[in-house]
Amino acid sequence: MSCIQDSDKNIEPTDLGNLQDSDENIEQTDIGASIRKGREILLQAFNWESHKLDWWRNLEEKMPDIAKSGFTSVWLPPASQSLSPEGYLPQNLYSLNSAYGSEHLLKALLQKMKQYKVRSMADIVINHRVGTTKGHGGMYNRYDGTSLPWDEHAVTSCTGGLGNQSTGDNFDGVPNIDHTQSFVRKDITEWLRWLRNKVGFQDFRFDFARGYAAKYVKEYIEGAKPVFCVGEYWDSCNYHNGHLAYNQDSHRQRIINWIDATGQLATAFDFTTKGILQEAVKGEYSRLRDSQGKPPGVLGLWPSRAVTFLDNHDTGSTQINIRKQQDIHSRSSIRILEAQPHLYSAIIGDKISMKIGDGSWCPEGKEWILATSGHRYAVWHKEN
Repeated sequence: MSCIQDSDKNIEPTDLGNLQDSDENIEQTDIGASIRKGREILLQAFNWESHKLDWWRNLEEKMPDIAKSGFTSVWLPPASQSLSPEGYLPQNLYSLNSAYGSEHLLKALLQKMKQYKVRSMADIVINHRVGTTKGHGGMYNRYDGTSLPWDEHAVTSCTGGLGNQSTGDNFDGVPNIDHTQSFVRKDITEWLRWLRNKVGFQDFRFDFARGYAAKYVKEYIEGAKPVFCVGEYWDSCNYHNGHLAYNQDSHRQRIINWIDATGQLATAFDFTTKGILQEAVKGEYSRLRDSQGKPPGVLGLWPSRAVTFLDNHDTGSTQINIRKQQDIHSRSSIRILEAQPHLYSAIIGDKISMKIGDGSWCPEGKEWILATSGHRYAVWHKEN
């Protein structure tokens, strides 16, 4: 995964062809300063069952191996007390005693991560919050007895509160937070600053970013100044007669518009690439090149803001090390050589070549050395 923070000026959000990344005239602030070179590799260090496994202690024991594998940031599950053990129904935000472990064990883990120079990413769930007591309409939309004792005005009117209409999509079944309220934004910003400066988290991942306006993400980033941020702006890809459409420009444009609306301070998971890739590997590798000859997801238009990812978490450490050793980053060039139904090949940064699919292919030139290969894939690199 690769992301970078920079400031691209004069970008029209609706213009797919003119997004440019440049290191020129970048204001050197704390926000995103350490990832401007685009060499970040993010590990999602949990799954849906991790809360059953004494997780903070488990991860602390794994930190030496995680650091050795080349990861620069580790995305941890939501750390606040939650009605669900997975952490995605938060209630008392300032309580760090969760199903993953105690506050003491969490801070021990964060200290170990700091020791190994791996940044910690907090999963920020602020689209919704489960109430503690019943209020307006007989719903659990008050937060009495917590460190943030909001009343019904903190909940959007479309989810049973006395606040304003939501500025995004609803997360059904629980009270959605009304980010238009100044007292709510003040409290969230203070909580994020606490996570950043007191608890020790350095990076943020914004859960269900479609649920509230991106301008509030910008405000929260500017207030708490995390090193790196990524948003989960996920909606459905474009389909035609039940099949994934070849052209996904409008899908990736929606993600790009969200990034732009955060003041370009956040990156976003490249769900467009993920959706296309899972169809391409079924024997449609021609999908991996758009009409302009570029990668078809957010990666092809705004690589410094695209966090690419796969469902399969079995990628070996050797392949991760190839990326680091060859100094591949978000602005490395991508030259697509083949994009046929059963063969895809490309050269990245003129340092790595790769192919996937059943078709026979290898790079021309004696300088290319096979780095790794397996079922229907191979990777080559140039000798340093």
